[in-house]
Amino acid sequence: MISPLQKNKAVKRALGYFAKAGIVLSPAEKKRIEVADFGLSELEVTGLQILTYINTKRCCAKELVLFPRHTCPEHLHPSRLGLPGKEETFRCRWGRITLHVPGKSLVLKPGEQYTLPPGTLHWFQAGPQGAVVSEFSTSSHDASDRFTDPRIRRMTKVKGAK
Repeated sequence: MISPLQKNKAVKRALGYFAKAGIVLSPAEKKRIEVADFGLSELEVTGLQILTYINTKRCCAKELVLFPRHTCPEHLHPSRLGLPGKEETFRCRWGRITLHVPGKSLVLKPGEQYTLPPGTLHWFQAGPQGAVVSEFSTSSHDASDRFTDPRIRRMTKVKGAK
């Protein structure tokens, strides 16, 4: 759980990262930035900021902001309703990110990308400057993501929020 102050600070900080990456957001998009702490309440270590542009039955496009050394924990996107899990492409826009998949780790720098097949176990971490990453995927159902750490909850709770 995070406080409203923590959420507001993370959103404001993320806006600075979008500016560094040259990504222009509308006022409505700025209000939709999600702060994910994965239920661990350690936002400076584990977490990311997410802006979802679109998420339909067929496709999804998001921007992810990771602060320096921020980690998105190990997880996979399982098959759902008879459909394969999410296929996703990560494209680094600014900074550096290390993507860990079974058997290898890949460092993505600006302009580099990698596509994960459906159901691939993965986790990623920003470099020392942080990172801005675009994610393009098939339809996203974040609430059904499976994390290897049983303490993790994908949807963040903000104190006092309904």
